[in-house]
Amino acid sequence: MAQYHEVNLSSKVKDQARALNSLKEEIEAIDWYNQRADVCEDTELQSILEHNRDEETEHAVMLFEWLRRNMPAFEKEAADYLFTKGSLLDLEAQADSKEEEPKEEKEDSDNIFLK
Repeated sequence: MAQYHEVNLSSKVKDQARALNSLKEEIEAIDWYNQRADVCEDTELQSILEHNRDEETEHAVMLFEWLRRNMPAFEKEAADYLFTKGSLLDLEAQADSKEEEPKEEKEDSDNIFLK
């Protein structure tokens, strides 16, 4: 699969694509190690696989944090969902209702076109 789907991308977008692709790879590695550890019968090998899974988790979280710092949508969504309690779907509904609330209108005295 090609890393980029468009040409003439900015350096910023190329870095974001690198981070996103790396995050996908780290998550895939976490899944592989997790499955292998689950069925492994040798306890030492199982411990090694679990250790490797946890290392990949560290890498994935580091990449997510980089994305949060460098892609505004990650920052917004992380603030809405990470380290919360309760239903994630309820949190989504709350966030959606906040976005739909009408913005406060300024008084006519604040409108330069009515002066």
